[in-house]
Amino acid sequence: MNLYSRVAVIATAMMFGLTYSLSTALIALDLAARGLSETLIGANVAMHAVGVLVTALVLPRIVARFGARRLVIGALLLAALVLMSFPALPFVWLWFPLRIVLGASSEILFVLSETWTNSLSTEESRARWMAGYTAAISIGFAVGPVILSVIGSGGFAPYAVGALIAVAAAGLVASPKVSAPVFDEPSVGNPLHFIRLAPVAISATVLNAAIEVAGLSFLALYAVSLGWAEDNATRLMSCMMIGAIILQLPIGWLGDKLDRTKFTAALAFLSMLGALAWPFALASEIATYALLFVWGGTFVGIYTMMLTIVGSRFKGAELVGIYATMGLVWGVGALTGPLLAGFAMENFTHGLAYFAAAACGIFFLVVRFGPAQRAQISD
Repeated sequence: MNLYSRVAVIATAMMFGLTYSLSTALIALDLAARGLSETLIGANVAMHAVGVLVTALVLPRIVARFGARRLVIGALLLAALVLMSFPALPFVWLWFPLRIVLGASSEILFVLSETWTNSLSTEESRARWMAGYTAAISIGFAVGPVILSVIGSGGFAPYAVGALIAVAAAGLVASPKVSAPVFDEPSVGNPLHFIRLAPVAISATVLNAAIEVAGLSFLALYAVSLGWAEDNATRLMSCMMIGAIILQLPIGWLGDKLDRTKFTAALAFLSMLGALAWPFALASEIATYALLFVWGGTFVGIYTMMLTIVGSRFKGAELVGIYATMGLVWGVGALTGPLLAGFAMENFTHGLAYFAAAACGIFFLVVRFGPAQRAQISD
């Protein structure tokens, strides 16, 4: 397989994660420093979702016309230009359409990097390469806050660093040594069509987003409410993210050796048990760090296996449509997850753990005992 192509697609996946994590925190801090209210900052964040929505609707139709390589290069260069435009423009109201464009470029990187990784994989190695893809996104998510912690959030510097990394990734993808997937014809259908094609994969995306965003929002607060020091509590999400990165590789290896549908159900079941163990583990820091490290890898492994199974069943522009819809419904999970988790935490001391366990348990039942749904994701 083309080594340059694999490096290019990993770089693209990392850029998606970095663009999202860097811009989300950086723009929010910058807007707050300029005196905008939390409501307006939230409205600006919502513009990213608008860009994702619009792009998800049109991407399956345009990918065959423009080609994956051109779209990825264009999205990377556009992201670089938009990042540099934020501090350069004097009027904050212009940041709202800029955020829509940034969301559109992120969706292109997200969908086409998934499709590209799948095209480079054989059936015997597909799970391992999709695991590497998922780990690359997680690394990108982790790098964004690191850049801010080193450079700070003021001035042009953090925007410029993000833009330079995007330009470098575009140069890598543009190399003639890199081979990109070719789509002969556009895919026809709206998101509802693609949801009907792969309902369990779509639900796995909602599950992943709901618990991931709820964890980012409430895990530290949950630990503090049980007596943890704030600095120790804030490390818990980092521990979970490290597990999500490192453990994807062995999970991918197992995914190429085992029945993928049953393995996905097993990961969901273990994630449910792990979440139920949180209240007991939180009595000990060592036990908590160990549990969350393993749990983070196991839970993210569900999404890795769904990408793998979908990649085994669908090809070409139709696969782009499914992946685009998965990117779209990620926002649904990111919206509903914190709401449900917050409600659970208001009513139960260990509400976050119960919410995570219930969500994983429901998904396990759907995959393991729902014959109609199981048929949609079987190899």
